[in-house]
Amino acid sequence: MNLKEIRKKIDSIDGQILKLLNSRMEQVLIAKKFKTEVEDVKREKEILDRIRNRHSGLIQAGFVEKIFDNIIHESKRLQRDHYDLIAFQGEHGAYSEEASILWNSRLVPFPCNTFADVFEGVQSGLYDYGIVPVENTLGGSVDQVNQLLIHVDLHVVGAVELPVRHCLLALPDADHREIRSVYSHPQALSQCRQFLARNKLEPMPYSDTAGAAKMLAEARPKRSAAIASRLSAQLYNLELIKEGVEDMERNMTRFLVLAREKAVGKGDKCSVVFSTAHKAGTLFNVLQVFAEKAINLTRIESIPNAPGDYAFFLDFEGSDQDWPVMEALKEVEKMTTRFRLMGCYTERRVR
Repeated sequence: MNLKEIRKKIDSIDGQILKLLNSRMEQVLIAKKFKTEVEDVKREKEILDRIRNRHSGLIQAGFVEKIFDNIIHESKRLQRDHYDLIAFQGEHGAYSEEASILWNSRLVPFPCNTFADVFEGVQSGLYDYGIVPVENTLGGSVDQVNQLLIHVDLHVVGAVELPVRHCLLALPDADHREIRSVYSHPQALSQCRQFLARNKLEPMPYSDTAGAAKMLAEARPKRSAAIASRLSAQLYNLELIKEGVEDMERNMTRFLVLAREKAVGKGDKCSVVFSTAHKAGTLFNVLQVFAEKAINLTRIESIPNAPGDYAFFLDFEGSDQDWPVMEALKEVEKMTTRFRLMGCYTERRVR
């Protein structure tokens, strides 16, 4: 081992410290949801007493105390300032996090294990917003999300259409010629099937793209790489070997932003979900209402809701404050067995 290698280890540890501090501050913002006052002298004393009583090895007790004094001070600053949280599924670096930043960079992205955690967290008030992928040009609709949209009563307050540029990432010291396996989400792997086959790389399914990048950085499996976002490369200190490894250029994912309250202001797009009676022509009659009022439909999709029962998602251009849209919604609600206007919002398209 030489000085260069030792310094490399130190740099890696510094990165881990920063990530842990950021994770702690995320929990601090969550904790604020459960209390009214920022100042909590008893809790601060508990933290400092616990730190004093722990053996800190080479670090002097006074130095540790100073560190945690600063951590507590920064925690209180964050709690005094008002930060809205937006939840997404996956690890930091996920495409959903990228979409959340594009929708509103002032929000604090918060990772969740599952889509259900995102919905439940927003519904309970733990998070102010949630962002979920609803459809992809290559992979189609996201079934789990559609099922949750049917059963969880949240409002759609925004949408982002984001180009997905898959990147091949490797450890900084890896020999690219030795890479044999590539970890990523199954959908991402399928979207890069030709690239993987052409380069004789074995696809290794993982829970999510950013999670695969994080695992690669932490577990350091031999002769392996990950397919994830450019943001993941930056967050996990990985080398970006090649960008744009997807098989088709126009790989777009559409994300919906969810909240407990309706969007403020006049939107330019609406989303509804409804069910119809099991009679011939019922769906046609619903669609005809929009056609007669010259309302442009941008998405229609049927989702199995129960045996013999289907829910229909419908997106269309316009605002619920426009007279033709208002009339169409009234007519459709009367014609359907179940109807919900999920939201009227502004959609952002990134090219």
